[in-house]
Amino acid sequence: MESKSDLTCHLSLTWIYQRINSFTVDVIIINWVLIESLLNTIVANIKSAIKRVNVAERNRLRNKSYRSAIRTLTKRFLDAAEQYAAAPTSAQMNVVQECLSAAYSKIDKAIKCGVIHRNTGARKKARLARILSQQTEASA
Repeated sequence: MESKSDLTCHLSLTWIYQRINSFTVDVIIINWVLIESLLNTIVANIKSAIKRVNVAERNRLRNKSYRSAIRTLTKRFLDAAEQYAAAPTSAQMNVVQECLSAAYSKIDKAIKCGVIHRNTGARKKARLARILSQQTEASA
């Protein structure tokens, strides 16, 4: 079954194809930038609705940034934890602790801004703590 976004894209492309009457679909080279601009146009006419669309887009980009940063910091922590498990030293443990602290901080900020739910944040932090305890037990 197609996802909603695939179905929307398919319906939108169908709409565009139907508007092009003078050529066959096989011959036309479609400019994807034009299609994206057609799909992303604001259809609201009311001023407050236009503002809400702009605010929603701004929030979406902020949320995307936070989620990406959380994933990046988690991966850095996992890499540091693997390196510590391979060669446990106090310096490497400090690096692991710094990575863990950075990841915790970003998760807490995302919770505070409402990007992720507090239970999701708690689950992510518990996962990191569990991995750290497993790595320290394995290296000891």
